[in-house]
Amino acid sequence: MTLVEDFALLEKHGFTLLPYRLAKSEKEAVGAAKKIGYPVALKIVSPEIEHKTDVGGVKVNIRNDESLALAYRDIVQSAAGKKIDGVLVQKMARKGVELIIGGKKDPQFGHMMVLGLGGIYVEIFRDVSARICPLVGSDVEEMVSELKSHPLLEGARGKKPVNKKALQQLILKACNFMQKEDIKEMDLNPVVFDDQGCDIVDARFSR
Repeated sequence: MTLVEDFALLEKHGFTLLPYRLAKSEKEAVGAAKKIGYPVALKIVSPEIEHKTDVGGVKVNIRNDESLALAYRDIVQSAAGKKIDGVLVQKMARKGVELIIGGKKDPQFGHMMVLGLGGIYVEIFRDVSARICPLVGSDVEEMVSELKSHPLLEGARGKKPVNKKALQQLILKACNFMQKEDIKEMDLNPVVFDDQGCDIVDARFSR
């Protein structure tokens, strides 16, 4: 499944996403950004590229048409030789703590959810907590408390705590979604949380 297909599946199940459009040309990308409203991010959409940042396939904080045109060309050039479905134009996410909300279907235990420190360093820090579905609110509270990085969620160094209600609602919703769609593996990464709520920036599923 492509990123656009993953987003469409999330929307079908009532997940709120940042405004986005798929562009297949530089002109379409500029038009999409104007409709969405700057600042925006660009992301390569290709079935042959798993980690977009590793190949220069992501550009963020683009604030005008000229910068967008340059970023679009750079992204397309970075994917030379790969099959490209287009470039996703997406509203920039809020600033906050980046988490991964993921899950997988274990052959023995069934679906399980994973919460951890997210972003591009998720595989380096491996700061995660897991629970078998179905989940209730207290499960989510325990998952948060088990993270080494949980002080970041509590508002370390003068920052406001993340919105725990939004975090709990999203994890429970993702758990129900995984079971209903019988998803084998899911990564919502990153999901950016602040004291007001959250933004799902990227998603990946396999069935």
